[in-house]
Amino acid sequence: MNQDFHGALIPEEPVLSTKGIALAVADGISSSGVSGVASASAVRSFLADYYCTSEAWSVKTSAQRVIAAANSWLHAETRRSQYAFDRDKGYVCTLSAMVLKSGTAHIFHVGDGRICRVAGRSLEQITWDHRVALSSEQCYLGRALGINPHVEIDYHLVRIEPGDVFVLTTDGVHDHLRADAITGEIAASPDDLDGAARRITEKAHAAGSPDNLTIQIVRIDALPPPGEPGGPLDPASDLPPAPPLDAGTVFDGYKVLRTIHGSSRSHVCLASDIETGAAVVLKTPSIDRRDDPAYLKRFMMEEWIARRLDSPHVLKAYPQARKCSHLYLVLEYVDGQTLAQWMLDHPDPELETVRRLVEQIAKGLAAFHRKEMVHQDLRPENIMVDAAGTVKIIDFGSTKVAGIAELEPDLDGAEQLGTAQYTAPECLLGDPATPRSDIFSLGVVAYQMLTGGRLPYGADAARLRTKPQQRALRYRPVKSLRPSLPGWIDAALKKAVHPFPLKRYEVVSELVYDLRHPNPTFAARAVPLVERNPLLFWKALSLVLALALLCLLAGRAS
Repeated sequence: MNQDFHGALIPEEPVLSTKGIALAVADGISSSGVSGVASASAVRSFLADYYCTSEAWSVKTSAQRVIAAANSWLHAETRRSQYAFDRDKGYVCTLSAMVLKSGTAHIFHVGDGRICRVAGRSLEQITWDHRVALSSEQCYLGRALGINPHVEIDYHLVRIEPGDVFVLTTDGVHDHLRADAITGEIAASPDDLDGAARRITEKAHAAGSPDNLTIQIVRIDALPPPGEPGGPLDPASDLPPAPPLDAGTVFDGYKVLRTIHGSSRSHVCLASDIETGAAVVLKTPSIDRRDDPAYLKRFMMEEWIARRLDSPHVLKAYPQARKCSHLYLVLEYVDGQTLAQWMLDHPDPELETVRRLVEQIAKGLAAFHRKEMVHQDLRPENIMVDAAGTVKIIDFGSTKVAGIAELEPDLDGAEQLGTAQYTAPECLLGDPATPRSDIFSLGVVAYQMLTGGRLPYGADAARLRTKPQQRALRYRPVKSLRPSLPGWIDAALKKAVHPFPLKRYEVVSELVYDLRHPNPTFAARAVPLVERNPLLFWKALSLVLALALLCLLAGRAS
């Protein structure tokens, strides 16, 4: 019975650009009569489910979640079967998979299959066998799908070039055939890789291999050049950027009512859909930057992002049924005010009011983070509050998307994204943004709401340029500005805006929880007087110095 299974999938555009080409090989264990079913299920689920994951996710996240789900299913099948107490007879297999995206090969591996790259007459082994040797003649699999409820997956990232050849094999091939025999057949038939694969398996069988024999040979003929049409940001790239729109203008079925905002980055106006009467926001590119391809791609990403996020606290893209004549965005209209204006109108809000607003902003950020997106420009001007008190995060022009960063790593260029007062210190120093960077921004916003617009580090954080400056940042306690605030609230905000990301909250829900429930770890630390009451500290210090001076003068007089 054949217990091996293999497959490959090359999708059409735009999925080809956003998700890449996927290949996989699996091998069932010889002691199990159902491991062939496991191999087929593992490969089929990987090839099908990988392409159902979010385009915003990185290849690593997408593939690892799919493989983990397949492992859980196989393990559950064994537990439900007659082999529940004998894993060696259950739904168990190895899996070696590869995703080719842009100029990178992403490799995932569990078991003793192999993925190698041809290097002359030898094979560069990229994966390593998960075998445990009992003796020179006996070994067993140390890792495989379906053995345990959780699986550890090896991940390798390899840069690829045209002409690279990768070989995926099960142990029936590589345990019985030398590397030069494999590479020799590939070199002898560069235009007939199927024939080479067939002859390699025949040689392995002739060499005495008693196992099933599977090999896949993949040659990289060409790589997509940067900016090649067909990617996720290119469908409208041939359209001219829309001009600034004046009140009264009728444009693509929309009537412009008034200008909302204009800056060096974009022009935003309120309009109505003539066909439906719905109020919408039209956003057009900056006149000064319409010849900048990187800027236009980032501009186009805003709508791409909005269509992939589903949260009541994130601005939505307006569904368009008509064909566009120019490059512009149509977004949901929020009838309200920015949080910046709300803060001016509410200089001393109740703690519970601030909590409710922070909780909504956090839910919006969580929607970004679940899709492996980092907003990177969270600030009061990019947060809307409507008449009912509902909060929505807007403006995705600085958002980092993991899946797109793999496809176009230079999209951000050297431009500093975000606003310095709200940007996490590590980002100002050139480190990549993470969800913890957004948590820093949220902490600054919450701090401002409670302190009448002040910043936790004053202007020092925005001027930060070196590591010593980062270490020198000193948090100004909220209690020094608002003494009635509980100390554990202050401690939660201090943790949220810590200068070093690993000392911040890991997820936004932790901050939200700590703003409602006293964290006992905060109470364990004795808060210095200089933080609890700076004014009293300096008064006491001045008194001590004055007394010391009087004692010194009295000593001299005597």
